[in-house]
Parts: sequence; C-alpha cells; structure tokens
Amino acid sequence: MGVDPQLMDWISDLPHWQTTVHFCYNSELCHIQKYADDTAIVGCIRDDREEEYRRLVGDFAAWCHTNHLQLNTSKTKELVIDFGRSRPRPMRPVLLEGAEVEAVDSYRYLGLWLDNKLDWTTHTSHLLWLPHASVLFYTVVCWGGSISKKDTSRLDKLIRRAGSVVGTKLDSMVTVAESRTLDKLLDIMDNASHPLHTVISNQRSLFSERLLLPKCRTNRLKNSFVHHAITLYNSSQGGRRT
Repeated sequence: MGVDPQLMDWISDLPHWQTTVHFCYNSELCHIQKYADDTAIVGCIRDDREEEYRRLVGDFAAWCHTNHLQLNTSKTKELVIDFGRSRPRPMRPVLLEGAEVEAVDSYRYLGLWLDNKLDWTTHTSHLLWLPHASVLFYTVVCWGGSISKKDTSRLDKLIRRAGSVVGTKLDSMVTVAESRTLDKLLDIMDNASHPLHTVISNQRSLFSERLLLPKCRTNRLKNSFVHHAITLYNSSQGGRRT
C-alpha cells in the first residue's frame, strides 16, 4: 500500500517533538523496557548512586509530556530489590509529575508477581489460588530454581487435573519452565540490544559451542536465570549438566 505524498509532506512539516514516537535508553546500569502500553524503568543502584536512574525517570516523564502522553501516576509503583542481609537504606521517593511514586514490596508485572527478594513464593501463592488452572501455562515463564518441592508437586497436580479436563497429557511444570528458559536464552544470544547479551556472550567457550558457567559464591547466583539457562544450553549441545 502506497503512502499519500501530501500526507508525507504534512508529516515532514511537523515540529520534531510531534514526530518523536520512540523513547529508548540502554546503559550498563539502567534501561527502559516497553510492552504495549506498559513501561518499566530498571536501574542498578551501586554505592547509593541514583543519579542516572532518577534522571531517566525524569527524562521519560518529560518525553511523555512533550508527546501528549498522560502518565497514570496512581498505577505507577516502585519496587526496590535488595539482597543485602542488613535492612536497606530507604531511598528518597521518586517523583513523577510532582507526585510521589508508591514504593511496594511486590508487584504484578505482565502476569508475573515480583517481590523485593525475587522469591517465587508470592507468584506461586497467587497462582495456586487462581480459579482456572489453565492460566498456569501463561505465567510460568522461566525456571527460577527457588520453588519448593511442595509447591512444584501442587502445581504438577493442577497440571494433571487441567490435562484430564481437556483430554490430553500436559507437560510438567519443570518441562515447560526449562523449555521456555532455553528459548529465552537463545533469544538473548540473538539480540545484541538485550541487557544480558554481553553477559552471555562473555561466557562462550573458545574450544567448543558450550557456554562456561559463571563462578557462583552464593546459592542465589546458583539459582539465577543465567546459571540455569547456561546449564540447559550445554545439555542441549550434547554435554553433561554440571
């Protein structure tokens, strides 16, 4: 389908702020991710240096105002994830269009419940009380390694029950999670703009197609997405899981 030349002339005459339809940001410490009308700003705060994170929030709010996009401040939440053993220092509230953004301990983002320790307990607790077990297959997105055996057993029971309803055998939660984890890793390896692309690329072996497992000093890192995804990837290459 062709474009009307008069329409193109009209668009080219518009001020720059009216034709700016994208807002992108991706650095070592901060990035912005968008899905439909949902936007998340992710920042890594080191040594209490919050300047880049707060500047990105301000720049995004200014861009929305310039492009006549209204932000729903009441639905905007801030989730601080901290794995330190001591109680974290309270951050200054983030201001969005003059209003303070509410800080929460857990938040549901794109169907997945996240909490301030990245623990799967909150997600599985909500999941187990859903009235229809079929939604399970849309919310198990990756293998986190921190789901208890009891929760795994209960979820697999729901899967078998759902399979009996639809008249077919459904894959277990672990099978689905591992498959999606491997698919996600492959997507990251093919996407140079993904924040984890460089992290994964640096683990490539010089002697084979395998990926080297990163050194892990804590169980949290051993149970992380990167560690499990690399283990699954090496297994898919015909290697032994380590």
